[in-house]
Amino acid sequence: MERMLGRIPDSVDKREGSVIYDALAPAAWEMNLLYAELNTALNLAFGDTSSGGYLDLRASDRGVTRRAASHAKRQGLFYTDGSLPFDVPLGSRYGIAGDYYVVTEKLESGQFVMEAETAGESGNQKFGAMLPLDYVPGLVRAELAEVLVPGRDEESDDDLRVRYLQAVRQPATSGNVSHYKQWASEVAGVGAVRVASLWNGPGTVKLIVVDADRRPATPTLVADVAEYVDAMRPIGAEVTVVSAAGLEVSVAAIVTLASGYATQDVRSAFEEALTGYLKAAAFESTYVSYARIGTLLLGTPGVIDYSVLTVNGGTVNVALADDQVPVVGTVELEV
Repeated sequence: MERMLGRIPDSVDKREGSVIYDALAPAAWEMNLLYAELNTALNLAFGDTSSGGYLDLRASDRGVTRRAASHAKRQGLFYTDGSLPFDVPLGSRYGIAGDYYVVTEKLESGQFVMEAETAGESGNQKFGAMLPLDYVPGLVRAELAEVLVPGRDEESDDDLRVRYLQAVRQPATSGNVSHYKQWASEVAGVGAVRVASLWNGPGTVKLIVVDADRRPATPTLVADVAEYVDAMRPIGAEVTVVSAAGLEVSVAAIVTLASGYATQDVRSAFEEALTGYLKAAAFESTYVSYARIGTLLLGTPGVIDYSVLTVNGGTVNVALADDQVPVVGTVELEV
């Protein structure tokens, strides 16, 4: 507004409330908003600062697309009288606490692969007794058991940005390390992969994978990755796919609690924060930080202070091997 008024001769009345001032004020306000929109548009043009659909457009220039939510695959156990295994029809549907699963494949007598009808991580979370949606003659009991391939939610902006920048800075081509990472990551349920080239001599490649929760992969997921990568690998390459080994991280401490907080509630909140930290550290760090765990504990609601903190029985960082990922072990908090 000052710049615009500066272009008007001083011989003209341009005080607030004058015709000139009132004519310029709305235009100055609109141009101010326009400058803000231009700054936003500039940020949306670059991978580091873009988001949403604009990040999708930027990533698509490099052939990187946002991963859609995937359906969890679970083990279903079925029994007839006397807890004898029972074979149910393929395609039959079962429910548990509002979630629904369909039988897709037989593993062995009484054991089937079940796929969650709703895509996302919610399909990983329920365990226990299921009820058939339609009557199945001879069926007495149905249970939803282990997670075979975890479902995952739609890829977040942050995760898509990491893959896009990796594609730009470390192009995948001709079966290089980045190419193997890309192939393995394209399999539904894979959260991260580490590549060991020439691990057993010329032409050999080992892929170490974890699931969408950055935990050791199930045999079913390992087999899916091996099958997919085998179809994509260059001729002559010998590829071995294995799961990462889980290294339990156990924490013990004496805590001072604020008034009104129960030990169990504080333990649950700390375990949740610890799980998030260990998930982020998987394949990204070579150790679990003792100091970081202390910071997480002190930042847990209800904790005023702590003492005698040990991680895996010690007071130092916990080293991680190349084929290891940290998982939560026991958490013991005493008052």
